Amino acid sequence: MKIEAYISQLLYRYQCVTVPGFGAFLTEFQSAQLDESSHSFYPPKKLISFNPFIKNNDGLLANHLAQTEKIAYEAAVNVIQNEVADWKAKIQEIGRISIKNIGEFTLNAERNLVFVPADQINYLKESFGLSAFVSPSVKREEYKQEVTQWEEKAPIAITPERRKNFSVLKYAAVFAISLGVLGAVGYKLYDNYLQDVAQQTLMVQTKVQQKVNQKIQEATFFIENPLPSVTLTVANEKQPYHVVAGVFRIESNAQNAYESLLKLGFKAKRLPANKHGLFPVLYGSFASYADAQNTLKDIKKLDNKDAWLLIEEL
Repeated sequence: MKIEAYISQLLYRYQCVTVPGFGAFLTEFQSAQLDESSHSFYPPKKLISFNPFIKNNDGLLANHLAQTEKIAYEAAVNVIQNEVADWKAKIQEIGRISIKNIGEFTLNAERNLVFVPADQINYLKESFGLSAFVSPSVKREEYKQEVTQWEEKAPIAITPERRKNFSVLKYAAVFAISLGVLGAVGYKLYDNYLQDVAQQTLMVQTKVQQKVNQKIQEATFFIENPLPSVTLTVANEKQPYHVVAGVFRIESNAQNAYESLLKLGFKAKRLPANKHGLFPVLYGSFASYADAQNTLKDIKKLDNKDAWLLIEEL
C-alpha cells in the first residue's frame, strides 16, 4: 500500500507531517511573487522542506491511514514501516527516489539525502483555483513614437493651387476637428464601459472565490462514519536520555538556540541553570538509549558535531 496520498492530504492541514523511521515534511507560507523580468505573477503557496532528524512516530500519519482505510492502528504502522523500508532500499540501489506530489530525494557525494520539493501542487488551501500567469507588456509608447516619426517624415506642403481653394480646406478642417471631438467622446464612453465591465467581472470572481473557500473549509478531509474515540490511560514514560545541543553562559544565547531548534522542527527543551550557572539546551529527550544514540549520530553527521548525550532523570 502506497502512503504518498495520505502524506499529501495531511500537508494541506498540518505544518509538520512525520514519516516514522524516515523523517518529517515541514511547510512554510510564502506570499505572492512578481517576476518583473518575465511579467509573471505567482499566487501565495506553502513551501515544503524535509528534516531527516525527526523520525519518532507522533501518531498523525498512522491514525489518518487507519481511519481512512478502516484498519487497525498496528496494521497502519506496519504499512508505513514497509513503505519506508522500500524507499530506503531504492535510494541505496539507484541513488534517487521520487514521491508523488511531494518531491524527489537524491544522494549527494557524501551519501547524504538531498530533497527537492515538487512544484506542481500548492498545499495552501486559500490559494485553491489560483495559478501563475504572464501579463504581456504594454506597447503604447512604441505606437506613439511610430506616429511621431511618420508625421516628421511626411510634412504637409501648401501649394499655390490649394490656396485658391482655401474655403474648401477650411470646411474640411472644421469637419476633421468635429470627427476628432466625436472620436474622443466615443473613446471616453467606451473606456468607461470597459472599466464597468472589469469591475463587475472582479466582483463576480471575488464572490465565486469566497464560495469555493467556504466549500473547501466545510468539506476538507471529511471522513464518513468516523471511528469512535478511544480513551487510553498511559503512564508517564520516563525519558532519562537527552541529546544536548549546547550549554551557554548567557541566557539570551540559550534562548536564541532554543528558538532556532523549534523552527527546525525539533522538540527542543531549555533546562534551568545548573550548579555552574550555565544554561543547557536540548535537541530532545528519549525513553530508550537506542533512540537517543541513533538521533545523536544523525545530528553529528549532518548538523552539529559538538552535540553530546546526557543521561539523567530530570
